[in-house]
Order: sequence, then C-alpha cells, then structure tokens
Amino acid sequence: MNRKYKYGIVIAIIIIIAYLTIIPSSQYERIQIAGSTSVQPVAEALADAYMEKHPNVRINVQGGGSSLGISSVSQGITEIGTSSRDLTPQEKEGLIEYEIGKEGIVIAVNNNNNVTTLSTEQVRGIFNGAITNWNQVGGSDTQIHVVTREEGSGTRSSFENLIMNGTKIKSDAVVQSSTESVKQVVKQDPGAIGFVSLAHMSSDVTALKINGIGPSTQTVANGSYRLQTAFLFVVKGEPQGTVKDFIDFTLSPEGQAIVKSQNIVPVNM
Repeated sequence: MNRKYKYGIVIAIIIIIAYLTIIPSSQYERIQIAGSTSVQPVAEALADAYMEKHPNVRINVQGGGSSLGISSVSQGITEIGTSSRDLTPQEKEGLIEYEIGKEGIVIAVNNNNNVTTLSTEQVRGIFNGAITNWNQVGGSDTQIHVVTREEGSGTRSSFENLIMNGTKIKSDAVVQSSTESVKQVVKQDPGAIGFVSLAHMSSDVTALKINGIGPSTQTVANGSYRLQTAFLFVVKGEPQGTVKDFIDFTLSPEGQAIVKSQNIVPVNM
C-alpha cells in the first residue's frame, strides 16, 4: 500500500475517533496522542495513570508509526505525537521534543536458533542480503528470513542509522507494521531474524548479543549496548493546560517510575 495513502487512512481514523469521543461527553478535557507503535504501550500506561488522577480528562492513544505521529501533531490533528526516532531538521520546524526515556533495539531470532551473538557487521550483512544462511555466522544450514518494519517506522529508521551504514535492507525482506507483529513472525519461523523494541521482548523469541553485549535496561542505561534510541513526545509550540500537565506528569518521578516499569530507561531517575 502507498505509504502516503496509508498515513491518510490512519489520520482519518484518528479524526473520526476524536469526533466520536468528543461529541457524547463534551465535559471532558481530551488529549489525542498518535505515533510510534513502540512508544504506544508506555504512552497508554502513562495515560491510564494520569486519567486515574484526573477523572475529567480523557487521553486517546493510537499507533501508526513515528512519521505519522510527527505529521499528525505538525498538522494540528493530535496534541502529542510519539516517535522512536530523531526528527529530521525539516520535521523539527515549529515542534518541541520531550525525551521520556531510552529504549533498546533488540535483534531477535527464533528460540530454536543456536546463534547467540552477532557483530554489528554480521547484522548489517544479514539485513542487506550479503549473508543468506545461518551457517555463515556459526549457525545451522538454514536460510535466513529477514523481517523488518515498514518505511516510516521510527524503530526501522533508528535501526538503519545504527546498523546499515548507508546500505539498504534487502528488497525481499518480510515487512510488518508493528514491533509486536515482527516478534510474532520470528516466533513462528526458525530461520527468521528481526528487530523489536526491548519493551516488547518476551521469552517466545531470543535476544541476540551484539558485539558481545546483551540488551537490557542496565546495558542501555550505561551505554554499553549501543543499539538504542530515544522515546519522544512531540508537541506543536509550547504546550499549554492539560497537555503541559500531562507532559510534566510524564517527566515527574511518578511518571518516570511508570516509564521504568515498561522496561524503558527513564531520563529523570
């Protein structure tokens, strides 16, 4: 599907949800949030905690990808956009970014894969197609199936910046629209490899060590695990009122404890 067409559909859905939720209960103050599917779970946890303390506020959190989140807040469709990648200089115009935490990007394989560690160069070779069989990196004689996120994904953009060194992800890679769906494909395919958010990791796939360092909140926090990216809240202009209060809550000790509970490294603790 054409990427711009896809973004248009998602933005239209956000507008419809906003309309339907505002009309029946106009007494509520509302915040619309959209963007990165990696940031979505922690944004939802923060929203739930904030709404429990402020019963007159309703916060709706949607996914759609980092590029969608940035464009929707830039166009005034949402109050907060979420991103798991850095903004481009063009995207930054008129926007303010708040880093709410740091996240590790995990290179995940099927639990039946006997490979436990790869170098950065080996990961690059796998994803650009130079390495096509697991026996080339110490594994079994099994064809490698690369799983990636769609263009516009913040996690994909960060992965490309950190790993690919200007080369392209192979054209026949399996493309998935969320970090969770990448994990599900890897779980079901013994030859698969993909990248997922550390916060989404579970025991049904295996996290590889990269250059001998495994991904964890500790190794992300101390910088030894180099595949990491910032989780961002993005707003258009200086936030006001309830939006400002929600961002202040997110960056407070209480909010940062929620961030930490989601396996994200907090920025203010």
